[in-house]
Amino acid sequence: MIITDTHTHLYSEAFDGDRSEMIQRAIDAKVERFFIPAIDSTYTESMLKLENDFPENIYLMMGLHPTHVKANYKDELAHVEEMLAKRNFYAVGEIGIDLYWDKSTLDIQIKAFRHQIKLAKNYKLPIVIHCREAFDEIFEVLEEEKSDDLYGIFHCFTGNLEQANKAISYNMKLGIGGVVTFKNGKIDQFIHQIDLKHIVLETDSPYLAPKPHRGKRNESSYINKVLEKLAELYKMSEEEVALITTENSKSIFGI
Repeated sequence: MIITDTHTHLYSEAFDGDRSEMIQRAIDAKVERFFIPAIDSTYTESMLKLENDFPENIYLMMGLHPTHVKANYKDELAHVEEMLAKRNFYAVGEIGIDLYWDKSTLDIQIKAFRHQIKLAKNYKLPIVIHCREAFDEIFEVLEEEKSDDLYGIFHCFTGNLEQANKAISYNMKLGIGGVVTFKNGKIDQFIHQIDLKHIVLETDSPYLAPKPHRGKRNESSYINKVLEKLAELYKMSEEEVALITTENSKSIFGI
């Protein structure tokens, strides 16, 4: 059984004390594939080191996170362009719109999102979407940009059934993580109505740890709790869920 964590910030400062041990714990738990989203240029060096240290397991993305779209966003987008031109990445992400922390940057968040969608199309790469309190705004951009070469993952999906189907209609898989194990997470009430071919597993570590670790630092080995919950909801074996979701990740990332 091979489990794929399609979204984990393994370079985070939260892991500075035990990064290698934490990654080895995940590998021992059969999590063998880690897809690493970018935040901004300050993390690029750490991401490249991570890939160098675990070349068989680490797959990097490149992009500008919406919460880091600030006054210097054009410089940051130039860095994204430079890196995409320089070497291979597996997705443009994580990108999108976040209106939880700062609504005042909406205009430039939309500009950065559109620009990076165009980069993804140019490089024939998937996008990995970050959406927080911004479903309408995200869907508006996706509607305008939709095409056969626009596809990817709606990371950390926390919407309702209607929003799930809408995301899928734009060629997006749904990234399901720790929230599915929360009593108030709500997605556990309908996710089984979504064909598993549209689902990928993720942790978003060090954030959003599943039960029974909720509120603590998340790590990639905890994806087994997400796998366990989905197997229960879909009435399938954990092996089947791991196989299907890993195949879904391969169809998105091409590896």
